[in-house]
Amino acid sequence: MYRTLRFDAAAAEAEAWSDALLAAGALSVELSDPQAGADGETPVYAEPGSEAALWPVSRVSALFARDADPHDALRSAAAAIGLPLPAAETGAVAEQDWVRATQAQFAPIRIDDGLWIVPSWHAPPVPDAIVLRLDPGVAFGTGSHPTTRLCLQWLRATLQGGERVLDYGCGSGILAIGAARLGAGEVVGTDIDPQAVEASRANGRANGVDVRFMLPGGVASRDRYDVVVANILTNPLILLAPALARATRPGGRIALSGILAPQADDVVAAYAPWFTLARWRDAEGWVLLAGARGRDTS
Repeated sequence: MYRTLRFDAAAAEAEAWSDALLAAGALSVELSDPQAGADGETPVYAEPGSEAALWPVSRVSALFARDADPHDALRSAAAAIGLPLPAAETGAVAEQDWVRATQAQFAPIRIDDGLWIVPSWHAPPVPDAIVLRLDPGVAFGTGSHPTTRLCLQWLRATLQGGERVLDYGCGSGILAIGAARLGAGEVVGTDIDPQAVEASRANGRANGVDVRFMLPGGVASRDRYDVVVANILTNPLILLAPALARATRPGGRIALSGILAPQADDVVAAYAPWFTLARWRDAEGWVLLAGARGRDTS
């Protein structure tokens, strides 16, 4: 059993209360909108850590061990930051297996009849299917988003085996890992986020595939790939058009996703000097564009 403490504080004081309660023994502190779910709910758009990122009045919710006294902690916190004691309420939260509760939220994801993404704690749901082992983590790409599924479906439908594949913006590494499991000969994944690269390497090891993951600076500028796949967002994809064109060999294929349907024509236009792109498939308002590289302009 855990004990809880909850009160409301002005935005200018909420972070100070949070820090002081943690110093006074709270296991965790959450700041939230006290009007969440009601007509008075206030959206905020700002960088985390700034006062503008909080609501005019913030709900401070602290969690304590069952043998702690939340009111003593509150008095200590108030004294530490020189603020009067707020009106607060306490409660109790039953203990549970948080790991099991978290795992229950993530089930195997079907990409198609022969390809599944399966967390490590689940048995494969279909015998003889190609299974990509992936647990939720810090990097984007668990397979639950339609753009990830679109890219995996495209790889499943188009890879013939032995291709050199580049996954640009690899996130969790799921597309690069999928390409390797689907028979690609050499696979490279790259991302600007060092945490994503490390997560991808761990996921590659968990799947037993030989994939190289690296920061963009590690990808040789003259390397050409048979297949390039990039699941990012429209604006970065447009800016990356020359770079991704250079990475694709003449006659090579490219797949681009992370594109909302109304934005597809802008991406097609950006890649027109090198590729003839067309909509391959749509899912839940997202589009995957695919095509082949034409003349070599390098």
